[in-house]
Amino acid sequence: MTRFAHNGEIQIAFEDLGGAGGDPLLLVMGLGASRFWWPDGLVAELVGRGFHVVTYDQRDAGESTHLPNRRVGPPVKALLHREAPAYSAEDLTDDAVAVLNALGWEGAHFFGHSMGGLVAQRIAIRHPERVLTLATSSAVPSDTTGLSVLRYLRLACLPRFARLHYPETPQGNLDLALAIARILAAPGQHTDEHDVREFVDKEAAHRVASFRDQLAQSRQIGAKWHGGPLAEITAPTLVLHGERDPLLRVTAARDITDAVPGARLRTLPGVGHFLARNVWATYADELRALAHRPDEQPQIKGVTHGD
Repeated sequence: MTRFAHNGEIQIAFEDLGGAGGDPLLLVMGLGASRFWWPDGLVAELVGRGFHVVTYDQRDAGESTHLPNRRVGPPVKALLHREAPAYSAEDLTDDAVAVLNALGWEGAHFFGHSMGGLVAQRIAIRHPERVLTLATSSAVPSDTTGLSVLRYLRLACLPRFARLHYPETPQGNLDLALAIARILAAPGQHTDEHDVREFVDKEAAHRVASFRDQLAQSRQIGAKWHGGPLAEITAPTLVLHGERDPLLRVTAARDITDAVPGARLRTLPGVGHFLARNVWATYADELRALAHRPDEQPQIKGVTHGD
């Protein structure tokens, strides 16, 4: 059931996904995607490992407030523009804290995927007292700005997004979601409509559709960060990244790990940017291990490979 938190005039939609009484875990989804893009199977794995799982729609996504349109270009142009189109990256972090406040949670474990991982890093910098542990997957370093982000992107992937044009119909929404998933999946990984139908059906029930509003995506990605560097993160940190990610190079994960004191990196062979079922159990195990020993993190950075 949808509930709402408030950050000033901005309304943030959030949802309790189960596991009441467990360790509080807030999930942060990526650019242009609603909270419904967290797979049920992954959530079940997390609940099964003792987490109380909540997720929310960032502003300009899902059922949260969408800002008035401004004259901004496509998301890549907004990323490189010097002025924020609508709001700051600090506003995005404060939206997450508004959700914690609405839940009555003093703190939570955070897991952010893609741009959600970027936002989660910044939450840990701006609101360290609210972040018990931090886990990111398929994310870029939070203090990367402007043209410097291009070194992490696999640019050959971007034209495929530009060619996505599907009618705003139930079948068109399903076809769009499948096309997005296939772009983000590891090369050669089989992806069909069963992998995305749950997302599309949930969005239809709530009258939203992800990746339809390019201006909203531009506002999200164009939000500028004025806060501190990754070195200020004090929360125990885990960095996850697929070695076959078609969108972001593994160097992004390595640079996060190098910058955050005591962070641990795990890269996964054969894994892409899409949260496919072959990572659910592994990611849940990793988050459980991180939450179990927040005060026993290694002081020397480690890298683990494996499925």
